[in-house]
Amino acid sequence: MGLIFDQNSARFYESWRRSSQSRAVERSLEKLVVSLLQPEPGQRVLDIGCGTGNHLIMLNKMGLNVSGVDASAHMVQEARSRLGHRSTIKRGMAEDLPFEDNEFDFAVLINTLEFLDDPLTALREAGRVANRKVFIGVYNSLSWNGICKSLQGYFGDPIFGQATLFNLWQIKSLLRLAYGNVPISWHSIKMLPSFIEENLSSVESSTLRRRSPFGFFLGLAATMAYRIKTLNLPIKVKPAPAGQPLIAARTMKELNHPRVPVQENEGSMPV
Repeated sequence: MGLIFDQNSARFYESWRRSSQSRAVERSLEKLVVSLLQPEPGQRVLDIGCGTGNHLIMLNKMGLNVSGVDASAHMVQEARSRLGHRSTIKRGMAEDLPFEDNEFDFAVLINTLEFLDDPLTALREAGRVANRKVFIGVYNSLSWNGICKSLQGYFGDPIFGQATLFNLWQIKSLLRLAYGNVPISWHSIKMLPSFIEENLSSVESSTLRRRSPFGFFLGLAATMAYRIKTLNLPIKVKPAPAGQPLIAARTMKELNHPRVPVQENEGSMPV
């Protein structure tokens, strides 16, 4: 895993999370997740890179059975104190999850992929533990705000200086490499430049969520499709009628087509 938040970097993370842009994304994120995952109450979901548990709380309010994993001991401790018994939270790497195959219905990586050294391995691990869908939520490198964040990182921002932002086509390519040709659905949260949005908060709700490849925040869901190749063999025994055991069908076949015994010639040796 790339960036592992300690207590110092976690303070910068929380400060950024309270920004107007981050809060605007969070307000629309729940609808984005619901539209792409279509979850049902009681289904199991794993939040990979759960941080302090913000998205675990969101997923729990949907009625889901939530679990989380994060590489940071500090973040895991904070999440456990917030969630209590409502969630199972473990410390672990996104590239080597401490969970069994198909243990969850869904796996989500929200603002996690940007901070990983090996995002492809992390996606494959997410697909290993999830048997229905994998959800990816990232900031878009091709959006106005994404470009601003990249510039902030270039000039030493403690958070985005260690982040790799992706665009829609890059995420789709990673998902294809991880899972093959599986169905992928996506939406985006479109935001105006921050200096305009602060003065136009009244229209925020109508501009946040649109299907634009240049939206500020991208949400993608890959549906897990398991393919097993089989060798089909023909059935040589005629199926029995309904309610008739297979042994009876074999007996009827022998009655209809009795075996003719082989006649031996007199004086010949049996073969």
